[in-house]
Amino acid sequence: MARIMSSARSVLIVEDEPLIAMMLEDFIESMGHTVVSGAETVEGALALIEVGGFDFVILDVHLRGRTECWPIADALVERGIPFILATGGHTSTPPAHHADVPTLVKPFTMESVRVALAKGIATGAAA
Repeated sequence: MARIMSSARSVLIVEDEPLIAMMLEDFIESMGHTVVSGAETVEGALALIEVGGFDFVILDVHLRGRTECWPIADALVERGIPFILATGGHTSTPPAHHADVPTLVKPFTMESVRVALAKGIATGAAA
């Protein structure tokens, strides 16, 4: 499993705050991964999922104010793509079928992103 966790990933960032998305991109790339794309809306993320080209997702729970990410999470599960949930910590409980998804709580630090990414990769590798 250590080999899986140390492998570089291609990452999709789904985040509606541009500064947070840029910070995540910097953190992820400094860890040796590649950010291949980003989306700010549910619709945009679902379109990118259809196209593919990435193997991991950081998914903000609330997009564009109050829209929740669950349709995106469902699409990722259907395709077997591992992901982590990013949240400001003031969110409702996720649906039961997403309750075990690793969570990254804002404000992000390099270490918290590294730990959440490792958990998400390990969880995805085991699925």
